[in-house]
Amino acid sequence: MGEGNRFKPTKTKHEGVFYIMGTAHDGKSEKIFYIQYYRDGKRHYEKAGRAKQDDMTASRASRIRGAKIEGKELPNKERRKEEAAAKAAEAGKWTVGKLWEEYVKQRFHGKADVSDKSNYENHLKTPFGNKEPAALVPLDVDRLRVRLLKTRSPATVAKVLGLLRRIILYGEKKCIAKGPGFKIQLPPVNNEKTEFLTDAQVAAYIKACREWPDPQEGNFQLLELLTGMRRGEARNLRWENVDLDRGFLTLRDRKGGGQDLCVPLSDAARDLLEHHPKETGNPFVFSGMRGKGPRGIKQIAKTAREIRDAAGLAADFRPNHGLRHAFASSLASSGETDLYTIQKLLGHRSPLMTARYSHLHDEALRRGADVMGRIADAAEKKTGTTGGVA
Repeated sequence: MGEGNRFKPTKTKHEGVFYIMGTAHDGKSEKIFYIQYYRDGKRHYEKAGRAKQDDMTASRASRIRGAKIEGKELPNKERRKEEAAAKAAEAGKWTVGKLWEEYVKQRFHGKADVSDKSNYENHLKTPFGNKEPAALVPLDVDRLRVRLLKTRSPATVAKVLGLLRRIILYGEKKCIAKGPGFKIQLPPVNNEKTEFLTDAQVAAYIKACREWPDPQEGNFQLLELLTGMRRGEARNLRWENVDLDRGFLTLRDRKGGGQDLCVPLSDAARDLLEHHPKETGNPFVFSGMRGKGPRGIKQIAKTAREIRDAAGLAADFRPNHGLRHAFASSLASSGETDLYTIQKLLGHRSPLMTARYSHLHDEALRRGADVMGRIADAAEKKTGTTGGVA
């Protein structure tokens, strides 16, 4: 009988409703109401609620008693069992939020990619975090797409919806969650822009980096240009992964959870790292503010724009993406490096990702083929022949 075992219950004018005197949170006394009723031949004696804490009265307790007799409400014991079962079932559901947590553990070794984490927290968590993928309907995704396109670029919206699609696909592949039964459509994006720097622009950019007051900032941008590294790869680069004796870098924590990549260093890149200042006690090549941890994303982006402007490059040149493209474009247009080698240096998993540079490589091949044409033209002019075979 709970508290009723310790105190004698007092009857009220309502049948089957009693109360005992207890102590409220403020130390003052208050009534605690109980109800007694029979259901399915079984006697029940249950707590209905406290006068102050639950705003309970004898009449309210009587209405609760009537609802339980009529079967409109469950007895407390059965209700608690149902609530516990519902809670257990809820805990066992693979919601988008729960899939995201597991996806991060498996794909990013316990920490999310910076852009993916931002996109999930800012755009996916609230509308989808507590929903199971199978419960999603096209209208849910359409509303998010329309709302984002009002303030974000199609490329950003595509990244957000692409992340949602990857999270759901992860659950399907692991056989722990069913998909929504429809394909999440991404907005069309023209992101095949390939930056190219002329020799003069490269020289101006290198000069700006070398003359930059903070070598941590200038060398960061310059190493990207000299190696084609992604921003995240340069940001996460540790001294333990730099082998200056052999002239190689080992890139870890790569985009998309790719395998570690070992890339050779050019003489210029090796010289840069040999003279790059080390922060005592900091394992990262490019340290953050006050020499702690890796450089911050916002810190890198701000400096990249400033160096771009100092070098006189166009305002639409994307400093970090652009330097990677400039590296690959220069190799392809030189005619000295085949596309397979460029693919390996960039760490592309598919040759299709390197195909954007093929037209530059083809142009270099044409220039090479024209060499014989020029030799033939010169020979004809010298001998006075006009071509043909004697």
